[in-house]
Amino acid sequence: METVNLNILTILMDAGPVVKLVLFLLFLTSIISWAIIFQKRAVIVKAKKNNRFFMDLYSISPDLDDLLSKVEKLSFSPFQMILKSTLIDLDYLEDGSKSEKEINQYKTLHVERSIKKGINESNQVLDKSLATLASIGSISPFIGLFGTVWGIINSFTGLATGGGTLEVVAPGIAEALVATALGLATAIPAVWFFNYFSSEISRVNTDMETFGQDLLNNIERSTMLD
Repeated sequence: METVNLNILTILMDAGPVVKLVLFLLFLTSIISWAIIFQKRAVIVKAKKNNRFFMDLYSISPDLDDLLSKVEKLSFSPFQMILKSTLIDLDYLEDGSKSEKEINQYKTLHVERSIKKGINESNQVLDKSLATLASIGSISPFIGLFGTVWGIINSFTGLATGGGTLEVVAPGIAEALVATALGLATAIPAVWFFNYFSSEISRVNTDMETFGQDLLNNIERSTMLD
């Protein structure tokens, strides 16, 4: 009996055009997924590192404008973005066209809005491409399943036209299994890292909310001392 060669390379080379397209799509989405994973990991690590550096300076810098000048060149720090947004709005509020009463009346409201703006701007950076990663994790198994179904269809076609020998049914079954495996291999890391990044971003958001509240209290204390 002739031995059937079913190594992975042979399966890929001998697969039908539809299965080859499925495998190519899965390979492409896997590359995209890992590119997002490495990029997102770098952004989160950078955000945490720069936030720690920011807080070290914040704890010893009584003047917020001076602090901003020291952290202006940080590549990405959510705390820096919150502070910058806040000070820009405060400069606008204290542009000289408003009385001190009006400034004190609206200062808290302006600071709260500018803090929220800084948090939203930071989240735009943190959340970038995260939805794409979630989509890859969701659709990859279904793409693989399509390749699986198509491979099984080819197997049944072989049974109908060429008998029930192993040489006839094995290639289609092998194609189906490879498509399933590649679909899962693409989806599992995407889903795992999506959950991991979502958890990390949630922690960063908690830190931003805490810092924003502390910044608001700091500004309100300064207002009362003036």
